[in-house]
Amino acid sequence: MTGRQPSIGPALPAARPGRRALLRAAAAGAVATASAPLLTACGTASGQPPGKVALHGDNQTWAPPIKAAGEAMRKVDGIGLVPEVIPSLESFEQVVKSSLRTNKTPDMLKYWSGYRLQDLARTGGIEDLSDHWAGAVRKGWADPALRSALSYRGRVYGLPMNLAYYVFFYNPEVFRANGLKKPETWDDFLHTADRLKRAGITPLHATTAGRWPAFIWFQEILTRQNPQFYEDLMNGRARYTDEPAQQAMRTIASFADKDWFTSLDMDHSTAAARVVHGKVGMVACGSWLGGTFAGVGGKPGKNVDAFVLPMQNTRVRPAVVFETSALVCTVRGPDRAEALRAAGAWTHPQVMKAFSHALQDGCPNPAVPPANVMIDGVTRTVRETKARKFNRFWELGPPELVESTVDDLAAALINPSSYRSVLRTMQGRADEAWPVWREAEKA
Repeated sequence: MTGRQPSIGPALPAARPGRRALLRAAAAGAVATASAPLLTACGTASGQPPGKVALHGDNQTWAPPIKAAGEAMRKVDGIGLVPEVIPSLESFEQVVKSSLRTNKTPDMLKYWSGYRLQDLARTGGIEDLSDHWAGAVRKGWADPALRSALSYRGRVYGLPMNLAYYVFFYNPEVFRANGLKKPETWDDFLHTADRLKRAGITPLHATTAGRWPAFIWFQEILTRQNPQFYEDLMNGRARYTDEPAQQAMRTIASFADKDWFTSLDMDHSTAAARVVHGKVGMVACGSWLGGTFAGVGGKPGKNVDAFVLPMQNTRVRPAVVFETSALVCTVRGPDRAEALRAAGAWTHPQVMKAFSHALQDGCPNPAVPPANVMIDGVTRTVRETKARKFNRFWELGPPELVESTVDDLAAALINPSSYRSVLRTMQGRADEAWPVWREAEKA
């Protein structure tokens, strides 16, 4: 996945230093210089041998899919990809931002989309890939709906690597044993949760383990109740104290009051195993979690499947939350020319198929067949309902604001009755963050 955080369990992290100072530092790109050992770990100072280019990221599980994509790319265009992993998210970000203006910068990056990519583009250290994007769209090798998530000031700075949808995983065998089927409506979803509870199965997984997942329920409920408000809120045009945000939090609190949630220290890996073994009913997460299900005995279409949460508000167009990592080329990488050539070949169907099938997740190239029956079902649902795609919470809004509000959402999961005060706190953070972000935009 993208945006993975170190696991810290349900407890909230220690208070941060002054938010205003941190916000200004983030907006100005003033990230502390990385230590020499970290820069050396990048291994990019002398570049790769001819015909190879390094692709750096923060997720070890992506190394085999990147290698598979590199092997396909070598056949297509003579360029091979070499995965380089800095497994700590904090170290990865530190290395990237501190090295962009040096000759030790990585050539290619697996980075985030949305505002995090915009933050990187503002440094001037990454390449404009608009021509690559236009060529891919013209050939039918990229979904035009993803453009805004990969753009800054009208230019594209990243090519989509994966396309994960946020879905609800479940066990069809357990559902059938309890007279249930995949929910098609919001009422079906509520009925399913209630039926599972009465059968002694915890209906829903909710967690703060790993920290970042605290936003999942807020984004899922809000986009099913008022998707346009979600879009406005996450782009600073609406307020966390507005009624739609309160309604979403009330809904989440009502699920907690019914004792529908798992314990908040249950991580996604444990929850996946519990679904396979019939102890937990549904797990909300990105479709990339399918790989975790496979690791605990899940077989797509048999004892694990997935559905897109139905709309509660049926008066508006259906919505789905997506996640895509951005393939980024740096301006000062030692193998710049070959990196740009590799970027041009990235969206080729053979390359994208090798990558997405190794990853067992969705693919941003519509010409590539789904990796498995579960991904096929989710993709067909999105296509047939003409669902409007929304970037996930983690990539929307100034990064420092998102980091803080994720902690606030964790607090609301821990104490659901506190949601009003939590929303006020979140809006206070937003009132500080957005002016700083916009001030930096003017500069």
